Amino acid sequence: MDSDARDDALWWRSAVIYQVYVRSFADGNGDGTGDLAGVRQHLGYLKDLGVDAIWFNPWYPSPLADGGYDVQDYRDIDPRFGTLAEAEALITEALALGIRTIIDVVPNHISDQHEWFQAALAAGPGSPERERFWFHPGKGEHGDEIPTHWVSSFQGTTWTRTTDADGTPGEWYLHMFTPEQPDLNWNHPDVRREHEDILRFWFDRGVAGVRIDSAALLVKDADLPEVGEKPDHPTEDRDELHDIYRSWRSIADSYPGTRVLVGEIWVPDIERFTHYLRSDELHTAFNFDFLARPWGAASFRESIEQTLAAHAPVGAPSTWVLSNHDVTRPATRYGREDTAFAFLKKRFGVPSDPELGLHRARAAALLVAALPGSLYIYQGDELGLPEVEDLPRELIQDPMHFRSGGVDPGRDGCRVPLPWSGAEPPYGFGPAGTEPWLPQPADWSTLTVQAQEADPASTLHLYRDALRLRREIPALGDGPLTWWDDAVPAAGHRGAASEILAFRRGDTFACVVNTGDDPVPLPEGTTVLLSSAPLDAGRLAGDSTAWLQVPAPTTTHTPEG
Repeated sequence: MDSDARDDALWWRSAVIYQVYVRSFADGNGDGTGDLAGVRQHLGYLKDLGVDAIWFNPWYPSPLADGGYDVQDYRDIDPRFGTLAEAEALITEALALGIRTIIDVVPNHISDQHEWFQAALAAGPGSPERERFWFHPGKGEHGDEIPTHWVSSFQGTTWTRTTDADGTPGEWYLHMFTPEQPDLNWNHPDVRREHEDILRFWFDRGVAGVRIDSAALLVKDADLPEVGEKPDHPTEDRDELHDIYRSWRSIADSYPGTRVLVGEIWVPDIERFTHYLRSDELHTAFNFDFLARPWGAASFRESIEQTLAAHAPVGAPSTWVLSNHDVTRPATRYGREDTAFAFLKKRFGVPSDPELGLHRARAAALLVAALPGSLYIYQGDELGLPEVEDLPRELIQDPMHFRSGGVDPGRDGCRVPLPWSGAEPPYGFGPAGTEPWLPQPADWSTLTVQAQEADPASTLHLYRDALRLRREIPALGDGPLTWWDDAVPAAGHRGAASEILAFRRGDTFACVVNTGDDPVPLPEGTTVLLSSAPLDAGRLAGDSTAWLQVPAPTTTHTPEG
């Protein structure tokens, strides 16, 4: 990596960041579980893809009650994934290829096997050890009623009762997710100091940033009111959070280079969302609005406009993401009648048109890659992988499935191990004969990296070409966007105008998206740089996107008639 790129203080504003779910990326030792050895073996693949950084889901020791988001030790690597020395080597090797490393921190809760929580259980009621958590007596005459009726993100109750040393029922403890993930009390100085030290531990090892899980949930109202009893929400988006992130920012800024803080923030109020992005708080936050939107030009435009407008006052770049380890993959989602995404709508047996879904997923990939700001790619989306929706129920591990009473299929369908090569499982994920921790479909041979590298029309080549052009065209990445409303409506096609999304980046680049069914003419005088589908007699096919070179100086053309 050249020194200019390494010293680029603004790298994060337009970075392409690839999400690695270690357990499912590549298995280096043949035990069926992805590991750091597998990632190191494929760093060249990520360089060829054209990414600027890797974001790793939690790689810490964990009982895996929630896929690693139940952390037992923040300063080590889960032995199933490798060692701390391997992580340090990976960070160095990736940086040498021009790829920075971002890690996941999980500050809202820890594993119930973490030494702090085990000490709190052993110490008993009223102890200093319990003050780091939310232990509380129950309501009712015998304390057998839960302290609050707060709703869990994973459905079900948010309180679990302990058993005292004498065998009698004891206090309750709070967990906004699973019972194996007790919430930390962020009003306690030990909790704040510990996480500041964790940041330093990993920054000292060369990581370029942290992604903050559930970043708007850390602080709770100590009075434990029910939702609606006070103007402020008792568990979400509380004002005290901003002091925490100002402290974290000062730590990040004390290191050479730009160490970025990226928040996972689900806050419906756009103005309050941007409060986290003030210049002395987080650098960026995930924009979930776009991935939740249904397919369509009007829907996408509204999301883009709202996002850009919200970020403008604080000068923060937007982030764009089509999926992640929690979300139904785009190639399946966009093939459904209801193309929006909502956790509570996930059900078994929802039909999807795989051909239409992949067609739209490819178009959406070019759309988001052309938008201002940074881009996140979830592993496997560059291969056009579908959601695996026929996993044997006895193999599903996601707690969202169990806590819904088996109604929600959970998130394991987007976590199936990647196919790298070969004609049958494990498709190069591990050595031949390896049985991956989740089974891969029998019809994935055409989706492997090996197969797609041999096919110039593959989704992998589309992603590689898009990221190459994104690096080569100065107007892409961070910067302004201008809508180009009269780009397409030519004679005989005015009815299709509402299905078109078109915008310009700089003087000579344009992106046109056709979310309708019928092909439309492209603007006169433009040259196609890249398209998500072959042109239809020179026209942009339905459900597809084209990147265009526009002559400079540019003039827009409004046809007569």
